Amino acid sequence: MTTKSNKIGVVQLTILTMVNMMGSGIIMLPTKLAEIGTISILSWLVTAVGSTALAYAFAQCGMFSKKSGGMGGYAEYSFGKAGNFMANYTYGVSLVIANVAIAISAVGYGSELLEASLSPVAIAGWTIFTLWLATVLNFGGARITGNISSFTIWGVIIPVVGISIIGWKWFDGEMYVNAWNPHSVPTFEAIGVSISMTLWAFLGLESACANTDAVENPERNVPIAVLGGTLGAAAIYIVSTNVIAGIVPNMELANSTAPFGLAFAHMFNESTGKIVMVLMVMSCFGSLLGWQFTIAQVFKSSAEEGYFPAFFKKVTNKEAPIIGMVTITVIQSLLSLMTISPSLNKQFNVLVDLAVVTNVIPYLLSMAALIVLQKMENVPKNKAKITSFVAFIGSIYSLYALYAAGEEAMLYGSIATFLGWTLYGFVSYKFDMKTNN
Repeated sequence: MTTKSNKIGVVQLTILTMVNMMGSGIIMLPTKLAEIGTISILSWLVTAVGSTALAYAFAQCGMFSKKSGGMGGYAEYSFGKAGNFMANYTYGVSLVIANVAIAISAVGYGSELLEASLSPVAIAGWTIFTLWLATVLNFGGARITGNISSFTIWGVIIPVVGISIIGWKWFDGEMYVNAWNPHSVPTFEAIGVSISMTLWAFLGLESACANTDAVENPERNVPIAVLGGTLGAAAIYIVSTNVIAGIVPNMELANSTAPFGLAFAHMFNESTGKIVMVLMVMSCFGSLLGWQFTIAQVFKSSAEEGYFPAFFKKVTNKEAPIIGMVTITVIQSLLSLMTISPSLNKQFNVLVDLAVVTNVIPYLLSMAALIVLQKMENVPKNKAKITSFVAFIGSIYSLYALYAAGEEAMLYGSIATFLGWTLYGFVSYKFDMKTNN
């Protein structure tokens, strides 16, 4: 049991929440947002509100739910074992896809760093190599992965926070204004186009409230930390991406595969830009390393519940689920080949949209189950009303994110989701038998 002196306070938890979210989600954002223009700040504001609503609702779920399995456990309150399975399945699919996008980010920064022009096939090849390297390094177990990831995260925090503070010295207001809406896209459409990319930066907000028993006064401090962490991350995201838009000309930024490195090169010199690229590649790979292990753990816990094939729960003497990791990386390698695109940015965008669509499904299931969860756990009515309203805002935002992801992402995301119902048919008898007995 954690003693009070060992428990973390609200300030520590808030910082931890921000660090968890920042990861590698931001490093390609300025390029994607430059394609729309600085009007994308409106998308940031919409996403900040939606993500904060989701984060608060998840904090409440985490405190009151008596079922294990995170979002799957929350979904089970309303949708039974089928809901639990679908939340775990779509979340697992989303992480598998998201990690391919993270690997592509690392390849993008690496190619810019080495001044190498890669063909679409070469991009896919290096992405597959990066995924396998991260997987093999994870064979040593969680301790090694954790140590590497906790060090490499500074590779993204230092440049992003740094540019948010000192970047204003090089900020050109006229350049920013001229880049507002370079393609004259209607405002509502412009907001929608960049919603997937801004939500991508916040994916992982649901994990911030996982360790409530390690927190001092969790009922008060967890919601404060999750809200504070989400708003803090939002502030850094908004400031850093908008500062860059006033430092680097719009077209140059939109065609870059290493936007933060490019910004520091404009601010100082090429050498500084290269150093930032090295930091970003390091951070990106560290994030990939941690998430590859996390995915295997998600699949392992789902296998232990009886949802996924039993081989996912097999571990080595170092507690590394190697068979599961190898299987997942084979799937990711095929995905890298299937999404080969004319440019690295295009391939990255396709994967991000697909990751967001599949990740939003467990969000919607969890938000929808919150009313039943609160009733079953006897949450006071006034508190339950506020939380239910906030969850409704989170649901509306999630539905808008699905709409904004576009037809292609919705098509493939829907097929992946519907496949889940077929797969549940193979395991559902286990839970029906338990219920009947």
